[in-house]
Amino acid sequence: MRPVKVENKQLIEGLFKVFREKGYEGASLNELAEKAGLKKASLYHRFPEGKKQIGMAVLLHSSEWLHTNLYQLLADKNIAATERLEMALSRISELYNQGKETCILRSLSMESGMQIFGEEIKGEMNRWIKYFAQLGLDFGFTEEEALKKGKESLVKVQGSLIVANAMSDTDIFVSSLAEIRELFDK
Repeated sequence: MRPVKVENKQLIEGLFKVFREKGYEGASLNELAEKAGLKKASLYHRFPEGKKQIGMAVLLHSSEWLHTNLYQLLADKNIAATERLEMALSRISELYNQGKETCILRSLSMESGMQIFGEEIKGEMNRWIKYFAQLGLDFGFTEEEALKKGKESLVKVQGSLIVANAMSDTDIFVSSLAEIRELFDK
């Protein structure tokens, strides 16, 4: 067996970038292979089921990042709720490059991507809501209020990314993060 020339992290980051920029339908296997640093045959060797398997690998990578860098933080009761919120907002800003990057969930939910990845996307959005709702409970809100805040935080981030991108104005995203902070201000 030949040694792997492209490490998994580099591979996934390249694939992630193409899907983020082009969406599922717009991403060609040639572009995916090029950004991954592989020849098309090598890409198929790593992902024999093709583009759907590649998309699932990218979603799994995104889910793992969110779990490790956001959800675990939001659930960590050893850190004060206000500090967790600030750290979470900072990490969200980092993830989306201060509003310059598109969300992979949005990119993969366009056109036929939703038919293919809909359950995974819905599951990730529900996890986001769950962890932000838990944070709301830790702030002292009722279950109903906390759930509403969890949903609003998701809508504010996703909506602001779309508008910031369309308007070429990242201040929209930055303002949205400030609004999330205000949501939890009791």
